[in-house]
Amino acid sequence: MNQVVKQKRSWSKRLEQKKKRMDNVKDLVNGMMIPTDRIVDVLEKLIRPHDRVVLEGNNQKQASFLSEALANVNEKELFDLHMIMSSISRPEHLDLFERGIAKKIDFSFAGPQSLRIAQMLEDGKLNIGELHTYVELYGRLFIDLIPAVALVAADKADRHGNLYTGPNTEETPTIIEATAFRDGIVIVQVNELTDELPRVDIPASWIDYIVVATTPYQLEPLFTRDPRHITDIQILQAMMVIRGIYEKHEVQSLNHGIGYNTAAIELLLPTYGESLGLKGKICKHWALNPHPTLIPAIESGWIDSIHCFGGEVGMEKYVAARRDVFFTGRDGSLRSNRALSQMAGQYAVDLFIGSTLQMDKDGNSSTVTRGRLAGYGGAPNMGHDPGGRRHSTPAWLNMMTSDDPLARGKKLVVQVVETFQSGHKPIFVESLDAIDVKKETGLAIAPVMIYGDDVTHVVTEEGIAYLYKADSMEKRREAIAAIAGVTPVGMMHDPKKTENLRREGLVALPEDLNIRRSEAKRSLLAAKNIEELVQWSDGLYEPPDKFKIW
Repeated sequence: MNQVVKQKRSWSKRLEQKKKRMDNVKDLVNGMMIPTDRIVDVLEKLIRPHDRVVLEGNNQKQASFLSEALANVNEKELFDLHMIMSSISRPEHLDLFERGIAKKIDFSFAGPQSLRIAQMLEDGKLNIGELHTYVELYGRLFIDLIPAVALVAADKADRHGNLYTGPNTEETPTIIEATAFRDGIVIVQVNELTDELPRVDIPASWIDYIVVATTPYQLEPLFTRDPRHITDIQILQAMMVIRGIYEKHEVQSLNHGIGYNTAAIELLLPTYGESLGLKGKICKHWALNPHPTLIPAIESGWIDSIHCFGGEVGMEKYVAARRDVFFTGRDGSLRSNRALSQMAGQYAVDLFIGSTLQMDKDGNSSTVTRGRLAGYGGAPNMGHDPGGRRHSTPAWLNMMTSDDPLARGKKLVVQVVETFQSGHKPIFVESLDAIDVKKETGLAIAPVMIYGDDVTHVVTEEGIAYLYKADSMEKRREAIAAIAGVTPVGMMHDPKKTENLRREGLVALPEDLNIRRSEAKRSLLAAKNIEELVQWSDGLYEPPDKFKIW
């Protein structure tokens, strides 16, 4: 047999290319330190046209100094970049595309820029790779979206290049690891250099360059909800959730989405929940940011543990003082991790509860509507039943509706919505806007946030639909219509069928849960404003100025 002749080849091309790029800036940098006023020049020489660049820009923490610098490079030198961002949050994120510096984007969420990105897509000023969930996007960084360059943010660096990320570690380690261990270039903006760090969150050997930013990185108090704005309707819904879902199914581990409806649940645990004798029986373990509205429940002994996606402005001292509840380092500050907390929210919790902008008659929902390309962040990760789950809990087992010997439980996926949103727009619609968005944008699939077959419960001001009990699509549709109010979907319900659904346990109205609508008042809230949350915390919670009214 003829022997195969092996051709000589280099197995370190990526490393060789990296060294060439770094040689281009050796006269502009001091070791691994980039002078603050030379950052644009350095970016122009380290990054090349068509590169994949991952820019840290999640819900809260923004590598804002680096994103501004990138938006100021010479578009004749640096163009057609493929940007990867979990969240498109700042104006310059889209300025990159207006100027031609970037051409393609893969992302998860674009709440603050959702209107602009929809218009730019229509005008042909950017191309979308895909709309991802957070875990999906992080996973692809290690498979087929491996970055050439990572631009990230940290609190502090020491002279060796070790990083301290503090309470807002979030997605930083994931982004850096995907880049550093595939011979990409990692550039970190820091708020300050220091001789000694409170703890080392990311080692210097993962880092190529550090630049001290002119201002601290942007950090938004995204998860703070002022109890003053919680309405009686949201309190009624919260009472139904506690009584008709948490108590009924013995939910002990969970994730709450962002919103006033979930804030209401948190603030009712020490009052309404206490009156039902539920402490120690529900809501013990959480995958959740440190919501200030959790403070009364923590202080009154409801909560055993919380693992956080990220920090929350003003909660730093409180978290450090409650280390039995939170995951903290030796220095006392929170250790958050967005990727791991998303995984915990996907596989380790019994229940996800969130909201949406539109839901169709089958229970499919989306926050992508006509003219608004918001994306969906982590909701699809946590808002579905993961087929790989094998551990059982009472709540998970409680979803079993079959006596088949191979029957398995199911994660509880709850959607809480009012039948109409602001501007009298119905939440329940015959067809999701996401279908039209797919056609208009050329996306391969309609951007559905949570698919109806994953949803186990829908809660409105009218009642609860227990969709997991439905043995047919017809029954599911009837249950949704029964609680959809006077929306296009709700108008299709048959009152006689609704009575049957109540008897069968597929629908529960407040009265069926022994809840008086007249008792759903703000007086039930454990804290009725931010000032009372501060009092509950013994002064440890330090809210941002915009939330202070005293």
